[in-house]
Amino acid sequence: MADARTHIILWRHGQTAYNVEHRFQGQLDVPLNEVGLKQAEIAAEPLSKLPIDAIYASPLHRAHVTAEALARRVDLPITSDVRLEEVNVGSWEGMLADDIYRENPDFVAGLAEGRDVRRSPTGETCTEVAVRISEALREIAAKHPGQTVVVASHGLAIRMGTAGVLGWDYESSTSLAGMSNCGWTVLGARTEGYWKLVSWNQQAEGLLLSD
Repeated sequence: MADARTHIILWRHGQTAYNVEHRFQGQLDVPLNEVGLKQAEIAAEPLSKLPIDAIYASPLHRAHVTAEALARRVDLPITSDVRLEEVNVGSWEGMLADDIYRENPDFVAGLAEGRDVRRSPTGETCTEVAVRISEALREIAAKHPGQTVVVASHGLAIRMGTAGVLGWDYESSTSLAGMSNCGWTVLGARTEGYWKLVSWNQQAEGLLLSD
């Protein structure tokens, strides 16, 4: 990674009970389960070998505790940024995905048609997530020119933040596979505003795989 670009490593949090149960978490503050804690430790090891200059994280427990596994190894503070939180799913928080799909056929139909459907009547669209996440990523890159920064966040937030800085619309973002728990994506940013997707959903050797 030794070139003129700022490198942003987007790191998804470890597993939670809601991941296992296939519940919509959104911005509920769900903690890591035992597997998630182990995933964070395993993934932090190879990340700590990189020349990390700064660590940012969503303030939600699952992302912040994941970031702590790396911060301990590289002796860096964690800067929290609320813009890095997961999509707000409003009234669907805590609900089983199967129940949401059964009770909201228009949502399912919209997804099948490739439309950016709002996550519950009181939640966000993916495009709205892309705007706030990409704004945060651009600011982080501007503060750390030529450096390597880890950003601990969430699955959909990472996908839409990536799409946002690359200038992709929602439909284009669906070409990206889902992020694994404790997987990471690397973005390169230059001072003139050019962004590049370097790698997507890398995983540590021996990582305990989960959805």
